[in-house]
Amino acid sequence: MSEFFPNVPQIKYEGRDSKNRLAFKYYDPQRVILGKTMEEHLTFAMAWWHNLCAVGVDMFGAGTADKTFGAQPGTMSHAKAKVDAGIEFMQKLGIKYYCFHDADIVPEDPTDINETNRRLDELTDYLLEKTKGTGIRCLWATANMFSNARFMNGAGSSNSADVFCFAAAQAKKGIELAVKLGARGYVFWGGREGYETLLNTDMALEQDNVAQLFRMSRDYGRSIGFKGDFYIEPKPKEPMKHQYDFDAATAIGFLQKHGLDDDFKMNIEANHATLAGHTFQHELRVCAVNGMMGSVDANQGDMLLGWDTDQFPSNVYDTTLAMYEILKAGGLRGGLNFDAKNRRPSNTPEDMFTAFIIGMDSFALGLIKAAALIEDGRIDAFVKERYASYETGIGAKIKSGTATLEECAAHAAALKAPADPGSGGQEYLEGVVNNILFGSAG
Repeated sequence: MSEFFPNVPQIKYEGRDSKNRLAFKYYDPQRVILGKTMEEHLTFAMAWWHNLCAVGVDMFGAGTADKTFGAQPGTMSHAKAKVDAGIEFMQKLGIKYYCFHDADIVPEDPTDINETNRRLDELTDYLLEKTKGTGIRCLWATANMFSNARFMNGAGSSNSADVFCFAAAQAKKGIELAVKLGARGYVFWGGREGYETLLNTDMALEQDNVAQLFRMSRDYGRSIGFKGDFYIEPKPKEPMKHQYDFDAATAIGFLQKHGLDDDFKMNIEANHATLAGHTFQHELRVCAVNGMMGSVDANQGDMLLGWDTDQFPSNVYDTTLAMYEILKAGGLRGGLNFDAKNRRPSNTPEDMFTAFIIGMDSFALGLIKAAALIEDGRIDAFVKERYASYETGIGAKIKSGTATLEECAAHAAALKAPADPGSGGQEYLEGVVNNILFGSAG
């Protein structure tokens, strides 16, 4: 079989001084950081939908990239060509995982879900055959419950029971494929699980129905041997104006309310954090403190644009602070999926590789610097000292939950001077981050 990317060699680590466009500058898979190799810390995955399907279409213009891979789009031959191209792409980058929606890997039959399911079976058989012995496997699977017109009012949150059942059928098949492909997880992204106006919306019913879809999916998945995590991917808006999984805190509260938090974790996307008015670091910390750290969609947004731009991550401040949270939480149960696409004018096959290289290098450098922050210890020491009053006396009683309101009031009355919480030291700590990022060689 001829190569799909004949002009791209195996991508190798050449170090920070390399000027080779097609080489890693920081991602050295076997370099050990805090007792684990980079490859173990950074479970990178390819997003099928962007890398093998997206052609650069936007609302103002047609596609600019050729993703036909020598086959006619909309056919099973094209679906299989994407498998072949994807495997070659991952092998040249050393990526071991992929993620997909059902609609990414096969063309949907417009009238018969049974035919669509048959195509999914055929394609995943082909995928398993082609990945045999390569070490490549599925990180997580999901179902596209937002593109088809039937989902105009949502999937699990639809006003139509028929549409709800169609969503359930897609979830059932998707979970079966996750088991078949040995996936670590199964994702629910509520693309249209929300509303445009409350004037026509029964919010309570819609949210209860979404929970019911999750519950049914969980029960079915466990019954057929799915041992991975189910993930919720929060997003505040777009395409719906108000989405029910606004951010990590909202989604976690929803899962806890409906008794789903033992089986579900979060799949945090950096760009969605931006849209919610949060930092990537904030969303990861919310997951960590609630025991809900799951997987990550590794991308970034543009602060000057108000939509989901899905850019490849290049901001090392963001990747450092993200990896700081991930390391402090003990790592990810899932991985780092590049839910990112080339900019529209970056339309060559070589551009596909350089985009992944900068993404992988940015997280590798973020890992190096996050580990250095932890080993440096100044941030941890500052935070420990800032909250030292909770280690003794009335503070220790508050922390342990044994203090009463009367005791706290009596303690306040006995103070001889106004309470002083002390300096927050923000500028000092930001200087520490800069010192670690730029003060020494990586």
